[in-house]
Amino acid sequence: MTRSIRPDAVLVQAVIAGALSFAHLHDIAAAAGQDGWKAWAYPISVDLLLVAAWRRLRNLRSTGEPTRAAWTWFVVALAASLGANVATAGLLDLTNVPAWLRILVAGWPALAFLGGTLLVHTPPTDPETTAEPAPAVAPEFMPADPAPEPGPLPDAVEAAEPVPALLAPPPDVPPALVDHARKLADAHRSATGHPIDADTLRERLGLPGPMADQLATHLA
Repeated sequence: MTRSIRPDAVLVQAVIAGALSFAHLHDIAAAAGQDGWKAWAYPISVDLLLVAAWRRLRNLRSTGEPTRAAWTWFVVALAASLGANVATAGLLDLTNVPAWLRILVAGWPALAFLGGTLLVHTPPTDPETTAEPAPAVAPEFMPADPAPEPGPLPDAVEAAEPVPALLAPPPDVPPALVDHARKLADAHRSATGHPIDADTLRERLGLPGPMADQLATHLA
C-alpha cells in the first residue's frame, strides 16, 4: 500500500524563507569582498549559530538554568540574518559597500566561533549552589532506651548480707504521702491477706505509674 505524499505548508514555507535568507546573506558577503566559497560559508555560519543558540536556550529553560548567554548569542545571530535581509532591499548599494560593513563581515567568523564555542562548552550550573537551602527540621523525639536488666552478681557480692536499700522512701515523694500509702497498704493486707500492688495504689491515690510502682515496691 503506497502512502500519498502531502506537502506540509509550514515546511514549504520554512524552506522558501531559509533559501531567501541564505541568498541574501551570500549577496552581502560577496559584496563585502568575500568571494568564492567564503561567500557561501557565511549564510551557513549565521544560520547554524542561530539554531545552536535556540536549542541551547530551550535546554536551559527546561532545566531552570540561567538563559542570558543563550539569549545574547541568539539575538546576535538574528541581527546578522535580519540585517542582511533588510540591506538587500535596496537600502544598501551592493556595488559600493561601506567600510564598516566590510569590517563586520570580515570579523563575523571569529565572533561566530566564539559564540558557538561558548554555547557548546559552557558547563551547567551546579545544582548545589543554586538550590535553596532546605528548611531546618526539628529532630523527632526518640524515647530513651530502657535500662538493661541487671546481670548476675559476683559470688562475693551474693555472699554478702543484703543492704536494706528499700527502707528509705522513694525520692521526690512527700513523707506524708508515704505515711498515707502505708496506712492504705496495711488496710489492704488486713482485708485481703496480700500486699498492696501498684495498680491499687495508682487508683486509690491518683499517682502516676512510676511513682506508684516505687511506692508499691517500698511498701511490699
